[in-house]
Amino acid sequence: MNDGNNKTPRKIEDSSKTVAGTSSAARPSGWKKLLSKRWVFPAAYMAAAAIIVTILWLNAGTGQKDPNQAVPGLTDVENESSTNGKSDPEATAVIANGEKLQWPVSKIEDLTTSIPFYDASASAEDKEAAMVQYEDNTFKPHMATDLARQDGASFEVLAALSGKVTVAGQSPKNGYEVQIEHPNGRVTVYQSLTDLQVKVGDEVKQGDKIASAGTSELESEKGAHVHFEVRDNGISVNPNTLIKSEKK
Repeated sequence: MNDGNNKTPRKIEDSSKTVAGTSSAARPSGWKKLLSKRWVFPAAYMAAAAIIVTILWLNAGTGQKDPNQAVPGLTDVENESSTNGKSDPEATAVIANGEKLQWPVSKIEDLTTSIPFYDASASAEDKEAAMVQYEDNTFKPHMATDLARQDGASFEVLAALSGKVTVAGQSPKNGYEVQIEHPNGRVTVYQSLTDLQVKVGDEVKQGDKIASAGTSELESEKGAHVHFEVRDNGISVNPNTLIKSEKK
């Protein structure tokens, strides 16, 4: 009886160990449970991608230039013009080498304006004075400023800016004409000239004599004068406005 009684508890104990061991082996661990979820791996990839993008963004930000920093080789006014994407007379008055537009004469106070630039915002009287009559009795706006001496005498015509001569010769209606090309799409035009001192291809400096004031068939009644025009990217701009803006 004692032997039998001793064996019975031992069998029960062995049986309980077997059940416990089976239950422990069959139960998955916490990590296995987590990894068995379908959303785990996509979430891990998204988190890793977010971290990489953040690192790249931070590195890119440290290499960006200050938007207020001036571009080398340009003036502050030119930077403002590029930023705004507009062609402002004050923004284009200064060219890359730092020169400022000047009148094509040595002393502007010795001269008068015989025909002004046509300003669409001016008074009716001023606009009428800035109209030019042609042979067919048509009137067109005067897109330049004509300068002359009060005594009608000739005078030296100077380069308003440094640049390269692209036109130097006689035109049918405008007398002798010179055109000088400058940086930033600017061209200065001088008409009603005589005694040309330059030829096509010459490099001139601001203030160099390029000709003398003369006459033209179109404005013969005006006597000796210079027809001075400024074009910015093909558009005629009032030289008086440009020059005044540089004196501020």
